[in-house]
Amino acid sequence: MGVYTITTKQQIPISLQEAWDFLSSADNLKVITPDHMGFHILTENTNQKVYPGMIIQYTVSPVLNIPIRWVTEITHVKDLQYFVDEQRVGPYRIWHHEHHLKQIEGGVEMTDIVTYQPPMGILGSLANILFIRKQLKSIFEFREKKLIELFGVMR
Repeated sequence: MGVYTITTKQQIPISLQEAWDFLSSADNLKVITPDHMGFHILTENTNQKVYPGMIIQYTVSPVLNIPIRWVTEITHVKDLQYFVDEQRVGPYRIWHHEHHLKQIEGGVEMTDIVTYQPPMGILGSLANILFIRKQLKSIFEFREKKLIELFGVMR
């Protein structure tokens, strides 16, 4: 019945504006999510920049190819610095995802902080140990590789 956090950091050799433009567009979520997750955006007009109050609806199939509806709300945005999405409907009791960007020499440092709580109490905690945490980490590993493929690696 715990609340867990995963933090990842990646340096990307692009400008802060390029990073913000790419990462703050919901359309690009599909690009940086593994195909096996069955991720599909249902909301129309997601090519606009995120803004507080923006609702984004998806389906995702994280277990046994069973689609689950997921609704997130963008709750905080500070242009060129960070935005936060929080689950409103979906597979977790709590989902709070902070996306931070910081200009560094030669590019941008991106930090993701995900705080989550699986459903079903002690069974959810067991599921986290057995597969949820590993699956979330593998999604971020995929994102790292995809962003390197798209933008290159820091030198």
